[in-house]
Amino acid sequence: MSDVATQLYLISPLETGGDFPDRLERALVVGEGIVTAFQFRVKGVDQHEAARLAEPLQQICADHEVAFIVNDSVPLAKRLKADGVHLGQDDGDPKDARAELGREAQIGVTCHASKHLAMEAGEAGADYVAFGAFFDSKTKDKGDAERPTPDLIEWWTTLFEIPCVAIGGITPENCKPLVDAGADFLAVSGSVWNGDEVAAIEAFAKAIGEG
Repeated sequence: MSDVATQLYLISPLETGGDFPDRLERALVVGEGIVTAFQFRVKGVDQHEAARLAEPLQQICADHEVAFIVNDSVPLAKRLKADGVHLGQDDGDPKDARAELGREAQIGVTCHASKHLAMEAGEAGADYVAFGAFFDSKTKDKGDAERPTPDLIEWWTTLFEIPCVAIGGITPENCKPLVDAGADFLAVSGSVWNGDEVAAIEAFAKAIGEG
């Protein structure tokens, strides 16, 4: 994790079978140096099936030195020996996740638009905090009542050293205010996987470079 510039944190679509491993490979090849983390996010499958789907993706991430993060599930992260886990507010305490996964694990916490939740996560030992959704997003619940603004990122990065991730409907066209505010990572999903992943990563790299 570098503090030189904003980097990309890819989040998987819910469907990770079929040709998705090939798409991930292409994205990581073109995203070398800018894509530094990948979150495995599946819903409604048991742990055995999740582990089967994760295996090729985890190997691709390892080959490209990209952190492989499991969404929501500490047990799955432990089973896969993943690089870390991303916790929603209802997914448990970072301290418990640390006890399960060890000192080296990257533990992130969703903090919505809340300074309080972010400070709590930092005190509990989170390695990064995630703010969002900044824009309309299919992967972030519409029920998130409060929408954060870039000012929140600027406040956080001025006061704290723990990296912050911006998430929610982020595209190459709208990301500049988040980059300018100092976001360490942009978490992106639909803007990459709903079209040509190579073109999308290249567009993000250009937008970030001009930030």
